[in-house]
Amino acid sequence: MAQTFDICIRGAGIVGRALALLLARERLRVALVAPPRPADHPADVRAYALNTASQQLLDSLRAWPDALHATAIERMEVHGDGNSQAQFDARAQGQEALTWIVDVPALEQRLAEAVRYQPLIEVVAAPVAAPLTAICEGRASTTRAELGVEFDVTPYGQTAIATRLDCALPHAQVARQWFSPLGILAFLPLGGPQGHSVAVVWSAPAESATQWQQADPQAFTDLLGSISNHALGELTLQGPRVAWPLQQATARRWCGLMPQASGHTGSWVLVGDAAHNVHPLAGQGLNLGLADVQALGHILQQRKEWQGTGDLRLLRRYARTRKAALLPLGLAMDGIQQLFTRTEPSLQVLRNWGMNQFERCAPLKHWVTQQAMGLR
Repeated sequence: MAQTFDICIRGAGIVGRALALLLARERLRVALVAPPRPADHPADVRAYALNTASQQLLDSLRAWPDALHATAIERMEVHGDGNSQAQFDARAQGQEALTWIVDVPALEQRLAEAVRYQPLIEVVAAPVAAPLTAICEGRASTTRAELGVEFDVTPYGQTAIATRLDCALPHAQVARQWFSPLGILAFLPLGGPQGHSVAVVWSAPAESATQWQQADPQAFTDLLGSISNHALGELTLQGPRVAWPLQQATARRWCGLMPQASGHTGSWVLVGDAAHNVHPLAGQGLNLGLADVQALGHILQQRKEWQGTGDLRLLRRYARTRKAALLPLGLAMDGIQQLFTRTEPSLQVLRNWGMNQFERCAPLKHWVTQQAMGLR
């Protein structure tokens, strides 16, 4: 007798695997579509900043990496393009960490191991029939395009360049970010409390990104050292440089019925980057995707006995909930990005004055920090 499933998840990245594990824990039968990865797949140099809510979810799924691959951030420093800065401290929030910088390959490995030992998840090579299809394929989702869902994209004119650096000075569990005329540069600590390495995310102007992606390693690290005011001493390139264009984007529809021409019945729903993209300046992209996972899992868990997993009323509730949560964060990230890419001297004075005022306003800073940590 053919296996029947409650949900088919298309996309076996971090969001797709986390959703599979969460739903299997609720005794749902899950088909996880995971085509084989090419043997020549390049090394992954990405790292994610994961907040408390994401850490608690992944830990509950037994997929949280060890301390060497999930570095707790005790402090964060944000430097403007003038004499302004803002600092955030975990102790001021009564927490052990503001966020954790998580090595992507290590997290993917832990999720894959957890999936392998979950008997209610079957990894398949192609989509199968199910009452609900969850689309977790990322920003370039082919299924979303096949469904005819419009994806409203606003390009930022910036390209993210990611790599790894070895630093002469220890990072001391401090995440650092600089806003400058050359873009937004972030150093994300790796290797545990005593580590000397960082993951780099540099949101560079698109017109110069190709030049710096291909530049001589010494010239590249010299430039990053200059932007970062040599905060971590001499820098050495420790990985390949990868790049992708930055954008803000939102799907116009987040759920619906599978079209008859697709050969599949039931409903569909978008989760993670297939539904929304934000600028990485606040490190909230994956946190938003994992919040989608939690919201969808909660709504499906609370359904009535007579409701199937593909009930559109449930899926529309999920869409309304997540759109409402995404709107203020998306507006804030877009506003900050736009403000710091303007070159008018008057705006430079205004934004640096605003950053200094924010630093002095303890209640506002506390509220913003709690939001970013996923505690509100």
